[in-house]
Amino acid sequence: MPDDLFQRYQAAHRAHQAHAKACVSCTDQARCLDGGRLWESFMRLQDAYLQRKRRR
Repeated sequence: MPDDLFQRYQAAHRAHQAHAKACVSCTDQARCLDGGRLWESFMRLQDAYLQRKRRR
């Protein structure tokens, strides 16, 4: 059974990548509002996933 947190973390990463490719406002140093929201979601899920792996 796939890990739900891992799946959500990977989906957030794909969503951010797709947005970054299409958005002319987003750069590595600055993001538009949608890009920032997607980046924060990815980072939060990644942190949660890595924290859980460290505890195991």
